[in-house]
Amino acid sequence: MPAVQNMYGRAQQPSCWDRVKYGFMMGACVGLASGGLFGGFRALSMGLRGRELISSVTKVMVQGGGTFGTFMAIGTAIRC
Repeated sequence: MPAVQNMYGRAQQPSCWDRVKYGFMMGACVGLASGGLFGGFRALSMGLRGRELISSVTKVMVQGGGTFGTFMAIGTAIRC
């Protein structure tokens, strides 16, 4: 599939800010997924069920997504 062209006929590269945003989103998605897996196993091994299980897994997912997303955004900003 050819690159999308603007009115001047050249493909436009994303700006540094766009790359940092994409890096954060990608890191947040990976962090959410790994937080769901690791937090789910940890909560189930602790014997949590129901509301406590959901609360614990959600907390770990948000923390993992935020942390990993921040580090990915910083790494992307360094590369700009």
